[in-house]
Amino acid sequence: MSKPKVKMVGEDSNAFSILGRCQRTARKAGWNKEQTEEFMRKAADGDYDHLLRTVMEEFDTDGDSENDWEDEDTQDDEWGDDE
Repeated sequence: MSKPKVKMVGEDSNAFSILGRCQRTARKAGWNKEQTEEFMRKAADGDYDHLLRTVMEEFDTDGDSENDWEDEDTQDDEWGDDE
């Protein structure tokens, strides 16, 4: 069974925001209530690093297309490093 995709890059990194995104994604992916609650318990049972590791175990966090990543020129412009 494939992992549901949840976007992490460029999103709010607050732990509660991450949990909410994962919970919504799990429901949309057809997880039942028990599966979702088990994930939430497991993810919240530790520090922030534990939360991120648990999310990466249960979800595809690599992004869903090449467009999720910006090229270097765009990043330079955003940081004001262009000449």
